[in-house]
Amino acid sequence: MFYVVSKIFWALANPLSLSVLLLITALTAGLLGWRRSAGAATFAATAILLLGGWTTAGALLLHPLEDRFRRPDRLPETVAGIVVLGGGFEGGVNRVRGGYELNRSGDRFVETAVLARRLPDAKILISGGSGALLLKGESDAETAPRLLEALGVDPGRLLLENQSRNTYENAQFSHRLAKPAPGERWLLVTSAFHMPRSMGLFRKAGFDVIAWPTDYRTSGQETPGLTQDNPIDSLHNMVLAVREWIGLVAYRLAGWTGALLPAPR
Repeated sequence: MFYVVSKIFWALANPLSLSVLLLITALTAGLLGWRRSAGAATFAATAILLLGGWTTAGALLLHPLEDRFRRPDRLPETVAGIVVLGGGFEGGVNRVRGGYELNRSGDRFVETAVLARRLPDAKILISGGSGALLLKGESDAETAPRLLEALGVDPGRLLLENQSRNTYENAQFSHRLAKPAPGERWLLVTSAFHMPRSMGLFRKAGFDVIAWPTDYRTSGQETPGLTQDNPIDSLHNMVLAVREWIGLVAYRLAGWTGALLPAPR
Protein backbone atom coordinates (compact mmCIF):
# COMPACT_ATOMS: atom_id res chain seq x y z
CA MET A 1 0.00 0.00 0.00
CA PHE A 2 2.81 2.42 0.89
CA TYR A 3 4.42 1.79 -2.49
CA VAL A 4 1.25 2.55 -4.47
CA VAL A 5 0.33 5.60 -2.39
CA SER A 6 3.86 7.01 -2.67
CA LYS A 7 3.85 6.62 -6.47
CA ILE A 8 0.47 8.32 -6.86
CA PHE A 9 1.40 11.10 -4.44
CA TRP A 10 4.64 11.86 -6.23
CA ALA A 11 2.98 11.78 -9.65
CA LEU A 12 0.81 14.69 -8.46
CA ALA A 13 3.20 16.47 -6.08
CA ASN A 14 6.43 16.70 -8.06
CA PRO A 15 7.17 20.32 -8.99
CA LEU A 16 6.49 19.92 -12.72
CA SER A 17 3.16 18.13 -12.25
CA LEU A 18 2.18 20.53 -9.49
CA SER A 19 2.80 23.55 -11.70
CA VAL A 20 0.64 22.02 -14.46
CA LEU A 21 -2.16 21.27 -11.99
CA LEU A 22 -1.97 24.85 -10.72
CA LEU A 23 -2.23 26.20 -14.27
CA ILE A 24 -5.28 24.00 -14.91
CA THR A 25 -6.75 25.30 -11.66
CA ALA A 26 -6.05 28.87 -12.77
CA LEU A 27 -7.74 28.30 -16.12
CA THR A 28 -10.78 26.72 -14.48
CA ALA A 29 -11.02 29.50 -11.90
CA GLY A 30 -10.76 32.10 -14.67
CA LEU A 31 -13.59 30.51 -16.62
CA LEU A 32 -15.72 30.55 -13.48
CA GLY A 33 -14.93 34.20 -12.86
CA TRP A 34 -12.86 33.58 -9.73
CA ARG A 35 -10.18 36.09 -10.60
CA ARG A 36 -8.40 36.12 -7.27
CA SER A 37 -8.08 32.33 -7.17
CA ALA A 38 -6.96 32.26 -10.79
CA GLY A 39 -4.29 34.86 -10.09
CA ALA A 40 -3.01 33.04 -7.02
CA ALA A 41 -2.77 29.71 -8.85
CA THR A 42 -1.00 31.31 -11.82
CA PHE A 43 1.48 33.04 -9.52
CA ALA A 44 2.24 29.81 -7.66
CA ALA A 45 2.77 27.82 -10.87
CA THR A 46 5.03 30.52 -12.31
CA ALA A 47 7.03 30.74 -9.09
CA ILE A 48 7.66 26.97 -9.06
CA LEU A 49 8.88 26.97 -12.67
CA LEU A 50 11.04 30.07 -12.23
CA LEU A 51 12.62 28.86 -8.99
CA GLY A 52 13.22 25.39 -10.38
CA GLY A 53 14.43 26.29 -13.85
CA TRP A 54 16.23 29.60 -13.51
CA THR A 55 17.67 29.68 -10.00
CA THR A 56 20.06 27.56 -7.97
CA ALA A 57 17.30 26.53 -5.55
CA GLY A 58 17.42 22.87 -6.62
CA ALA A 59 21.20 22.69 -6.27
CA LEU A 60 21.08 24.33 -2.84
CA LEU A 61 18.53 21.76 -1.68
CA LEU A 62 20.79 18.98 -2.94
CA HIS A 63 23.94 20.26 -1.19
CA PRO A 64 23.19 18.94 2.33
CA LEU A 65 22.22 15.58 0.83
CA GLU A 66 25.25 15.18 -1.41
CA ASP A 67 27.69 16.43 1.24
CA ARG A 68 26.34 14.28 4.08
CA PHE A 69 28.43 11.18 3.35
CA ARG A 70 31.91 11.58 1.93
CA ARG A 71 33.56 8.84 -0.08
CA PRO A 72 36.41 7.27 1.95
CA ASP A 73 39.91 8.34 0.95
CA ARG A 74 40.97 4.71 0.84
CA LEU A 75 39.25 1.43 0.28
CA PRO A 76 39.22 -0.94 3.26
CA GLU A 77 41.89 -3.65 3.12
CA THR A 78 39.24 -6.33 2.74
CA VAL A 79 35.81 -5.87 1.21
CA ALA A 80 33.38 -8.78 1.18
CA GLY A 81 30.99 -7.22 -1.28
CA ILE A 82 29.52 -4.25 -3.07
CA VAL A 83 25.82 -3.41 -3.03
CA VAL A 84 24.65 -1.19 -5.88
CA LEU A 85 21.12 0.18 -5.84
CA GLY A 86 19.07 0.14 -9.02
CA GLY A 87 17.69 3.10 -10.88
CA GLY A 88 20.51 3.52 -13.40
CA PHE A 89 19.00 1.88 -16.48
CA GLU A 90 16.26 2.70 -18.97
CA GLY A 91 14.15 -0.32 -18.08
CA GLY A 92 11.42 0.29 -20.65
CA VAL A 93 13.93 0.64 -23.48
CA ASN A 94 16.06 -2.32 -22.45
CA ARG A 95 13.01 -4.57 -22.13
CA VAL A 96 12.26 -4.05 -25.82
CA ARG A 97 15.67 -3.42 -27.38
CA GLY A 98 17.97 -5.41 -25.13
CA GLY A 99 21.36 -3.97 -24.33
CA TYR A 100 22.05 -1.77 -21.32
CA GLU A 101 20.96 1.80 -21.94
CA LEU A 102 21.87 4.01 -18.97
CA ASN A 103 19.95 7.00 -17.61
CA ARG A 104 21.16 9.96 -15.52
CA SER A 105 21.87 7.67 -12.57
CA GLY A 106 23.97 5.29 -14.65
CA ASP A 107 27.12 6.41 -12.81
CA ARG A 108 26.11 3.94 -10.10
CA PHE A 109 26.93 1.05 -12.41
CA VAL A 110 29.98 2.68 -13.97
CA GLU A 111 31.42 3.13 -10.47
CA THR A 112 30.50 -0.45 -9.59
CA ALA A 113 32.40 -1.72 -12.63
CA VAL A 114 35.45 0.31 -11.54
CA LEU A 115 35.21 -1.06 -8.00
CA ALA A 116 34.83 -4.60 -9.34
CA ARG A 117 38.23 -4.28 -11.02
CA ARG A 118 39.83 -2.80 -7.90
CA LEU A 119 38.27 -5.45 -5.65
CA PRO A 120 38.49 -8.69 -7.65
CA ASP A 121 37.42 -10.89 -4.75
CA ALA A 122 34.34 -8.91 -3.71
CA LYS A 123 30.84 -10.08 -4.44
CA ILE A 124 28.57 -7.66 -6.30
CA LEU A 125 24.96 -7.48 -5.18
CA ILE A 126 22.66 -5.67 -7.61
CA SER A 127 19.47 -4.59 -5.86
CA GLY A 128 16.66 -3.32 -8.03
CA GLY A 129 13.35 -4.62 -9.29
CA SER A 130 10.99 -2.68 -11.50
CA GLY A 131 9.89 0.36 -9.50
CA ALA A 132 7.45 1.67 -12.10
CA LEU A 133 3.75 1.60 -11.26
CA LEU A 134 2.43 1.56 -14.84
CA LEU A 135 5.31 1.40 -17.34
CA LYS A 136 6.56 -2.14 -17.89
CA GLY A 137 10.32 -2.32 -17.84
CA GLU A 138 13.21 -4.65 -17.27
CA SER A 139 14.57 -4.54 -13.74
CA ASP A 140 18.10 -3.28 -13.15
CA ALA A 141 19.03 -6.66 -11.70
CA GLU A 142 18.17 -8.17 -15.09
CA THR A 143 20.00 -5.55 -17.16
CA ALA A 144 23.13 -4.95 -15.08
CA PRO A 145 24.67 -8.40 -15.56
CA ARG A 146 24.82 -7.80 -19.32
CA LEU A 147 26.72 -4.54 -18.79
CA LEU A 148 29.07 -5.84 -16.10
CA GLU A 149 29.86 -9.03 -18.00
CA ALA A 150 30.59 -6.97 -21.13
CA LEU A 151 33.04 -4.98 -19.00
CA GLY A 152 34.82 -8.15 -17.88
CA VAL A 153 33.16 -8.90 -14.53
CA ASP A 154 32.86 -12.60 -13.77
CA PRO A 155 29.13 -13.44 -13.61
CA GLY A 156 29.88 -15.86 -10.77
CA ARG A 157 30.49 -12.84 -8.51
CA LEU A 158 27.00 -11.42 -8.99
CA LEU A 159 24.13 -11.64 -6.53
CA LEU A 160 20.84 -10.52 -8.08
CA GLU A 161 17.96 -9.06 -6.08
CA ASN A 162 15.15 -8.20 -8.51
CA GLN A 163 12.09 -7.91 -6.27
CA SER A 164 12.59 -4.54 -4.53
CA ARG A 165 10.44 -1.61 -5.66
CA ASN A 166 11.78 1.13 -3.39
CA THR A 167 14.78 1.85 -1.18
CA TYR A 168 13.20 0.30 1.91
CA GLU A 169 12.87 -2.99 0.06
CA ASN A 170 16.40 -2.57 -1.36
CA ALA A 171 17.76 -2.61 2.18
CA GLN A 172 15.58 -5.43 3.49
CA PHE A 173 16.02 -7.77 0.54
CA SER A 174 19.75 -7.03 0.13
CA HIS A 175 20.41 -7.94 3.77
CA ARG A 176 18.42 -11.13 3.33
CA LEU A 177 20.36 -12.10 0.20
CA ALA A 178 23.87 -11.06 1.29
CA LYS A 179 23.67 -12.58 4.77
CA PRO A 180 26.68 -10.50 5.90
CA ALA A 181 28.76 -12.14 8.59
CA PRO A 182 29.78 -10.12 11.66
CA GLY A 183 32.74 -7.92 10.84
CA GLU A 184 32.34 -8.20 7.07
CA ARG A 185 32.71 -4.96 5.15
CA TRP A 186 30.36 -4.14 2.32
CA LEU A 187 30.26 -0.97 0.21
CA LEU A 188 27.00 0.70 -0.71
CA VAL A 189 26.99 2.42 -4.10
CA THR A 190 24.22 4.85 -4.96
CA SER A 191 23.75 8.47 -6.00
CA ALA A 192 25.19 10.96 -3.51
CA PHE A 193 21.85 12.74 -3.02
CA HIS A 194 20.24 9.37 -2.23
CA MET A 195 22.90 8.20 0.21
CA PRO A 196 21.51 9.62 3.51
CA ARG A 197 18.16 7.87 3.10
CA SER A 198 19.83 4.68 1.89
CA MET A 199 22.26 4.57 4.81
CA GLY A 200 19.45 5.10 7.29
CA LEU A 201 17.47 2.23 5.80
CA PHE A 202 20.41 -0.18 5.61
CA ARG A 203 21.34 0.57 9.23
CA LYS A 204 17.76 -0.08 10.30
CA ALA A 205 17.84 -3.38 8.40
CA GLY A 206 20.97 -4.41 10.31
CA PHE A 207 23.25 -4.17 7.27
CA ASP A 208 26.27 -2.09 8.32
CA VAL A 209 27.56 -0.84 4.97
CA ILE A 210 30.20 1.74 4.05
CA ALA A 211 28.86 4.63 1.98
CA TRP A 212 30.43 4.98 -1.46
CA PRO A 213 28.53 7.86 -3.09
CA THR A 214 28.64 8.61 -6.80
CA ASP A 215 26.52 10.38 -9.43
CA TYR A 216 26.91 13.90 -8.02
CA ARG A 217 24.50 16.44 -9.54
CA THR A 218 26.10 19.62 -8.15
CA SER A 219 29.59 21.02 -7.76
CA GLY A 220 28.87 21.90 -4.14
CA GLN A 221 29.90 25.50 -4.83
CA GLU A 222 26.60 26.90 -6.07
CA THR A 223 25.40 30.02 -4.27
CA PRO A 224 21.92 31.60 -4.08
CA GLY A 225 21.01 33.37 -7.30
CA LEU A 226 20.34 32.70 -10.96
CA THR A 227 21.42 29.32 -12.25
CA GLN A 228 24.46 28.97 -14.45
CA ASP A 229 23.17 25.61 -15.67
CA ASN A 230 20.54 25.08 -18.34
CA PRO A 231 16.91 25.35 -17.14
CA ILE A 232 16.09 21.68 -17.79
CA ASP A 233 18.94 20.42 -15.59
CA SER A 234 18.14 23.02 -12.93
CA LEU A 235 14.49 21.95 -12.86
CA HIS A 236 15.58 18.32 -12.69
CA ASN A 237 17.72 19.13 -9.65
CA MET A 238 14.72 20.73 -7.99
CA VAL A 239 12.58 17.65 -8.70
CA LEU A 240 15.27 15.33 -7.32
CA ALA A 241 15.79 17.41 -4.19
CA VAL A 242 12.10 17.77 -3.36
CA ARG A 243 11.50 14.07 -3.89
CA GLU A 244 14.43 13.08 -1.69
CA TRP A 245 13.49 15.41 1.16
CA ILE A 246 9.90 14.15 1.05
CA GLY A 247 11.24 10.60 1.08
CA LEU A 248 13.39 11.31 4.13
CA VAL A 249 10.40 12.71 6.02
CA ALA A 250 8.06 9.89 4.96
CA TYR A 251 10.50 7.12 5.83
CA ARG A 252 11.25 8.67 9.20
CA LEU A 253 7.53 8.96 10.00
CA ALA A 254 7.09 5.33 8.97
CA GLY A 255 9.83 4.34 11.43
CA TRP A 256 12.02 2.91 8.69
CA THR A 257 15.03 5.12 9.53
CA GLY A 258 16.45 6.16 12.88
CA ALA A 259 16.93 9.82 12.01
CA LEU A 260 15.45 12.39 9.65
CA LEU A 261 18.84 13.01 8.03
CA PRO A 262 21.15 10.09 8.83
CA ALA A 263 24.76 11.07 9.42
CA PRO A 264 28.15 9.33 9.31
CA ARG A 265 29.14 7.53 12.48
